[in-house]
Amino acid sequence: MKLLVDQNLSRKLVDQLQHEFPDSIHVTAVGLGTATDRELWQFAREHGFAIVSKDSDFRQLAFLYGPPPKVIWLRVGNASTAGALQVILDHLDDVLAFDESADAALLVVPRLPN
Repeated sequence: MKLLVDQNLSRKLVDQLQHEFPDSIHVTAVGLGTATDRELWQFAREHGFAIVSKDSDFRQLAFLYGPPPKVIWLRVGNASTAGALQVILDHLDDVLAFDESADAALLVVPRLPN
């Protein structure tokens, strides 16, 4: 699974996730830093990426169009990059199972309680 990390998440997250998700990229790396959600959706669909975002608009697109692409919606509020990374790693089994499900369009990943 390769991830397209939305602009509302740090570029640093991509480097920190390379072991688990090789070939992942940040939207700015492909000139999509100011793209609309629909443009990101189309790019992810055409290039085989799953979108990772804190933006609830992708949830709506996932329900409207279904996969591909898949959407991982991080419900982490104003978490730091380290916090967002930890949430993804804490839910790694869920993310990998989501990737295996052909019909699943949206995975909501909440921050785990302390």
